[in-house]
Amino acid sequence: MNRKEILNQFDRLLTIMDELRVGCPWDREQTWESIRHLSIEEVYELSDAILAKNNQEVKKELGDLLLHIIFYSKIADEQKMFNTGNVIDELCNKLIRRHPHIYGDVKAEDSQTVKTNWEQIKLGEKGNERKSVLQGLPKSMPSMVKAYRMQEKVSSVGFDWNTAAEAFLKVKEELNEFETAENPEEKNKEFGDLLFALINYARKSGINPDDALELTNLKFKNRFEYIEEKAKEIGKNLSDMDLSEMDLYWNEAKKTWK
Repeated sequence: MNRKEILNQFDRLLTIMDELRVGCPWDREQTWESIRHLSIEEVYELSDAILAKNNQEVKKELGDLLLHIIFYSKIADEQKMFNTGNVIDELCNKLIRRHPHIYGDVKAEDSQTVKTNWEQIKLGEKGNERKSVLQGLPKSMPSMVKAYRMQEKVSSVGFDWNTAAEAFLKVKEELNEFETAENPEEKNKEFGDLLFALINYARKSGINPDDALELTNLKFKNRFEYIEEKAKEIGKNLSDMDLSEMDLYWNEAKKTWK
């Protein structure tokens, strides 16, 4: 597909959005606040499709996200704040500004240098009142994702372990502190430290901990549902089965859901 065809399709989407805001009662009533939670849901649906490696669903969910971006921009345009063109222009300017190795005379031969430059440029931008590389992370971001992004950001300015092996030594240290904690409050604190250290080790090992945990969640779900199916087949409630019996079916399930 050539660029002109894509631009025509984008123009078609903008036209449909204009028509919906005039002609559809539901679309006409929506505000930024009313669709915010729907946008969050769409991001999670995209995440599910990516983890499932379902290309058709990824395409569909990307379309839903694009609709939301156009929706927010349309509402803003109606209130004379900004429009879709302004959003795109702002993004283009930021990408050019933060890639001086492409659009300027800065040299960056590896991705780590690019990330370091990105954070330093962000801190120095006009109107950017952030005094720390850690500012700007959403408060409502899931804790595991937030920990991973915090570690990425401080790494971009040199605050990081040199190797995954060094990070793993920290995991061992935190595990020992958790095991020797003497009261619930201390256990809770040390468990958080242990999780943070594990996330750091995963990052240094090239593993996204959130993706890894979600894959394990899916695996557990499939295996447990297998136990439930087998219980129905033999006419038993799960509460009537002992752990050894459930474990037998669990091991059967592991042959399918590895």
